[in-house]
Amino acid sequence: MSEVYKYEESELLRFTTAGSVDDGKSTLIGRMLYDSKSIFQDQYDQLKETTERRGEEGVNLALLTDGLRAEREQGITIDVAYRYFSTPKRKFIIADTPGHIQYTRNMVTGASTANVALILIDARHGVVEQTRRHAIIASLLQIPHVVVCINKMDLVDFDQDAYNKIQDDFEKFAAKLDVSDIHFVPISALLGDNVVNRSEKTPWYDGPTLMYFLENVHIASDHNFIDVRFPVQFVIRPNTDEHHDYRGYAGRVAGGVLKKGDEVMLLPTGFVTKISKIMGPAGEQTEAHPPESVTILIEDNMDLSRGDMIVREHNKPEISQDIEVMLCWFDNNKSLQANGKYAIKHTTQDARCVVKEIRYKLDINTLHRELDDTEIRMNDMARVVLRTTKPLFTDSYRNNRITGSIILIDEGSNNTVGAGMII
Repeated sequence: MSEVYKYEESELLRFTTAGSVDDGKSTLIGRMLYDSKSIFQDQYDQLKETTERRGEEGVNLALLTDGLRAEREQGITIDVAYRYFSTPKRKFIIADTPGHIQYTRNMVTGASTANVALILIDARHGVVEQTRRHAIIASLLQIPHVVVCINKMDLVDFDQDAYNKIQDDFEKFAAKLDVSDIHFVPISALLGDNVVNRSEKTPWYDGPTLMYFLENVHIASDHNFIDVRFPVQFVIRPNTDEHHDYRGYAGRVAGGVLKKGDEVMLLPTGFVTKISKIMGPAGEQTEAHPPESVTILIEDNMDLSRGDMIVREHNKPEISQDIEVMLCWFDNNKSLQANGKYAIKHTTQDARCVVKEIRYKLDINTLHRELDDTEIRMNDMARVVLRTTKPLFTDSYRNNRITGSIILIDEGSNNTVGAGMII
C-alpha cells in the first residue's frame, strides 16, 4: 500500500455541520478550532476586539467562521464556509452550512462529500422541523456517520432527562430514514463542554467527546472498494523521441482496487486488456485505491479519451442514456423545465440531456411525494428521468457517491442549476 494512500485515507476527514438558526454551529466550529489550538493569537485578539465592539461579553468564537460581512452583521450563516484544521491524528475539512430552509441547496453542496454530518439541536427546543429536514438531507446524501450534538446544555443545567428526551425523539424519527450510524453527544459550544475536553458537568454521559469521535471514527470503508471504476480525466502523451509510444491515462480512482497486471475492460469500446503500470505522485506503485489520483498504463495500444472508464469485465456499471435521479434544484431565476434541455456532467463525461419526466416533488420536511405539483423551484428536491445524448457509465448513488452523482448546467448562462443522485 502506498504511503500517499495511507496519508490520504487515514488522516483526512470531511464533515458538515447543520442545524436550525442560532443552534450554535459557527460557535461550535470556533470552539473546536480554539480548543484544538488551530487559530493564531492575532486571530484571537481580532475576535476579542470585534466582540467588544459589538457590545458582547467574552470572545464570540462564531465570528471565526462567519466570514462574510453580511453574516457578521446579521449574525447568521448564509454561504457554505469551508474551514481546515488538523490535530496530530487527522486533518479535517469542515463545511459549515446554512440552517435556513431557503439555503437547502447550500447544505446539499456542502454535505455531498462529507464522511460525517454534525446535526446540532438546541437543548431548550428539542427536535424541530429544521432538525428533521437536515436529517432527511443527510440520509438522502448517504452520509455514512451522523453525530447529533445536543448543544446549549448549560442553558438546561446539564439535565440528563432533557438530553434523553431529545435522543428518544430523534431516534424515533430517524428509524424511518436510511441512516445506520448515529451518535449523540451533550455539549456546550459556548463553554466548551464535551467538545474537545470532557466535561465534569455531565457525569451521567460516558461516551466520547466530539473531537475524540471525529479523530477516531472509522472512515476507511466509506469508499467503495469492490467495484472498480476509473474515469479517465486526461490522456498523457509526451510526444518526445524518448517517450514516443508513451500513453498514460490520468484520473482519480472512483471505486475498487486497481493492481498492476489486472485484467480490465475499457468503456465504451468493451475491449479487454491488462494494466502494465500504475504511476502515483511518488513514482510507480503496485496498486491504487479510492480516492487516489494516479496514471494508468495498459499493455495493448488501445485508444481511450477523457470521459471513458476503466472497469472489470464482469463488474460493469449501468450503461444507459436514460437515468433516474433525485435532483436538488439550485437556480433562483428559472424553475426546472419538463422537456428542458441542459448540459450534464457525470464523472469526467460531458453530455447534453433533456428532462424526459418529472415523477414527483419530495416534501423535504415529511418525505411526502407530491405527485401533482411538478413545478420545481430553487431548493426543491424532485425525482426526475433524464435522457442523455450519449450513454453514461453510472452506479446508484447508494453504491458509489462519485459515479452515482450528476450536475446539470444551463447552457445559456453556464450556471450549475441542479445536482442529482442517481437512483
